[in-house]
Amino acid sequence: MVDRVTVTPDAEAVIGRLRETHGPLMFHQSGGCCDGSAPMCYPEGDFRVGHADVYLGTVAGCRVFIGAAQFEYWKHTQLTIDVTPGRGSGFSLEAPEGVRFITRSRVFTDAETAELDAAGPAPRADELPAATA
Repeated sequence: MVDRVTVTPDAEAVIGRLRETHGPLMFHQSGGCCDGSAPMCYPEGDFRVGHADVYLGTVAGCRVFIGAAQFEYWKHTQLTIDVTPGRGSGFSLEAPEGVRFITRSRVFTDAETAELDAAGPAPRADELPAATA
Protein backbone atom coordinates (compact mmCIF):
# COMPACT_ATOMS: atom_id res chain seq x y z
CA MET A 1 0.00 0.00 0.00
CA VAL A 2 1.33 3.42 -0.92
CA ASP A 3 1.86 5.78 2.02
CA ARG A 4 0.07 9.13 2.10
CA VAL A 5 2.93 10.55 4.19
CA THR A 6 6.64 9.75 4.42
CA VAL A 7 9.68 11.25 6.13
CA THR A 8 13.24 11.95 5.02
CA PRO A 9 16.19 10.49 6.96
CA ASP A 10 17.24 14.00 8.06
CA ALA A 11 13.77 14.76 9.44
CA GLU A 12 13.65 11.35 11.11
CA ALA A 13 16.90 12.17 12.93
CA VAL A 14 15.44 15.45 14.24
CA ILE A 15 12.27 13.63 15.31
CA GLY A 16 14.41 11.14 17.23
CA ARG A 17 16.16 13.93 19.14
CA LEU A 18 12.84 15.63 19.88
CA ARG A 19 11.34 12.37 21.12
CA GLU A 20 14.25 11.94 23.58
CA THR A 21 13.41 15.34 25.07
CA HIS A 22 9.61 15.45 24.79
CA GLY A 23 8.45 11.83 24.67
CA PRO A 24 5.82 10.64 22.14
CA LEU A 25 5.12 13.14 19.35
CA MET A 26 2.53 13.83 16.67
CA PHE A 27 2.27 16.05 13.59
CA HIS A 28 -0.50 18.19 12.22
CA GLN A 29 -0.12 19.57 8.71
CA SER A 30 -0.88 23.25 9.12
CA GLY A 31 -3.44 24.76 6.82
CA GLY A 32 -1.95 28.23 6.57
CA CYS A 33 -1.48 29.54 10.11
CA CYS A 34 1.98 30.42 11.41
CA ASP A 35 4.45 28.91 8.95
CA GLY A 36 2.02 28.62 6.06
CA SER A 37 1.46 24.98 5.20
CA ALA A 38 4.11 23.51 7.46
CA PRO A 39 4.00 20.24 9.36
CA MET A 40 3.77 21.19 13.02
CA CYS A 41 5.27 18.81 15.60
CA TYR A 42 3.79 18.60 19.11
CA PRO A 43 4.03 16.32 22.11
CA GLU A 44 1.35 13.65 21.62
CA GLY A 45 -1.88 15.03 23.05
CA ASP A 46 -0.80 18.70 23.23
CA PHE A 47 -2.58 19.46 19.96
CA ARG A 48 -6.17 18.32 19.96
CA VAL A 49 -7.17 16.93 16.61
CA GLY A 50 -10.77 17.51 15.63
CA HIS A 51 -13.34 15.00 14.42
CA ALA A 52 -12.87 16.26 10.85
CA ASP A 53 -9.07 15.98 10.86
CA VAL A 54 -7.79 13.26 8.54
CA TYR A 55 -5.21 10.69 9.59
CA LEU A 56 -2.49 10.45 6.93
CA GLY A 57 -0.35 7.77 8.54
CA THR A 58 2.64 7.36 10.81
CA VAL A 59 6.21 8.54 10.25
CA ALA A 60 9.10 7.84 12.62
CA GLY A 61 6.59 6.58 15.19
CA CYS A 62 4.49 9.77 15.03
CA ARG A 63 0.89 9.97 13.85
CA VAL A 64 0.30 12.63 11.18
CA PHE A 65 -2.99 14.49 10.70
CA ILE A 66 -4.30 17.17 8.35
CA GLY A 67 -7.47 19.26 8.41
CA ALA A 68 -10.30 17.98 6.20
CA ALA A 69 -10.38 21.08 3.99
CA GLN A 70 -6.59 20.99 3.52
CA PHE A 71 -6.78 17.25 2.76
CA GLU A 72 -9.18 17.96 -0.11
CA TYR A 73 -6.46 20.04 -1.77
CA TRP A 74 -3.66 17.56 -1.08
CA LYS A 75 -5.40 14.17 -1.31
CA HIS A 76 -3.84 13.50 -4.72
CA THR A 77 -0.31 13.91 -3.38
CA GLN A 78 2.10 12.03 -1.20
CA LEU A 79 3.44 14.35 1.50
CA THR A 80 7.02 14.01 2.70
CA ILE A 81 8.09 15.63 5.95
CA ASP A 82 11.58 17.06 5.56
CA VAL A 83 13.72 19.48 7.54
CA THR A 84 15.62 22.59 6.51
CA PRO A 85 17.93 25.01 8.34
CA GLY A 86 16.31 28.10 9.85
CA ARG A 87 13.68 28.82 12.43
CA GLY A 88 10.01 28.81 11.66
CA SER A 89 7.58 31.24 13.23
CA GLY A 90 5.15 28.66 14.58
CA PHE A 91 4.79 26.57 17.70
CA SER A 92 6.43 23.42 16.39
CA LEU A 93 8.93 21.69 18.71
CA GLU A 94 11.91 21.79 16.36
CA ALA A 95 12.31 25.60 16.47
CA PRO A 96 14.98 25.60 19.23
CA GLU A 97 17.00 23.12 17.13
CA GLY A 98 17.66 25.83 14.50
CA VAL A 99 15.69 23.92 11.88
CA ARG A 100 12.12 23.72 10.71
CA PHE A 101 10.01 20.98 9.26
CA ILE A 102 8.73 21.49 5.74
CA THR A 103 6.41 19.49 3.51
CA ARG A 104 7.44 18.29 0.09
CA SER A 105 4.89 16.65 -2.15
CA ARG A 106 4.52 14.65 -5.32
CA VAL A 107 1.40 13.68 -7.22
CA PHE A 108 0.36 10.05 -6.86
CA THR A 109 0.63 7.91 -9.99
CA ASP A 110 -2.58 6.58 -11.52
CA ALA A 111 -1.80 3.15 -10.06
CA GLU A 112 -1.24 4.61 -6.58
CA THR A 113 -4.46 6.60 -6.80
CA ALA A 114 -6.36 3.45 -7.77
CA GLU A 115 -4.79 1.61 -4.81
CA LEU A 116 -5.82 4.37 -2.39
CA ASP A 117 -9.33 4.53 -3.87
CA ALA A 118 -9.71 0.77 -3.46
CA ALA A 119 -8.66 1.03 0.20
CA GLY A 120 -11.49 3.47 0.92
CA PRO A 121 -11.44 6.94 2.42
CA ALA A 122 -8.65 8.05 4.72
CA PRO A 123 -9.77 7.67 8.35
CA ARG A 124 -10.83 10.66 10.41
CA ALA A 125 -9.14 11.36 13.73
CA ASP A 126 -12.19 10.27 15.71
CA GLU A 127 -12.12 6.87 14.00
CA LEU A 128 -8.72 5.99 15.50
CA PRO A 129 -7.93 4.50 18.88
CA ALA A 130 -6.36 6.89 21.38
CA ALA A 131 -2.61 7.26 21.06
CA THR A 132 -0.48 5.23 23.39
CA ALA A 133 2.92 6.28 24.68
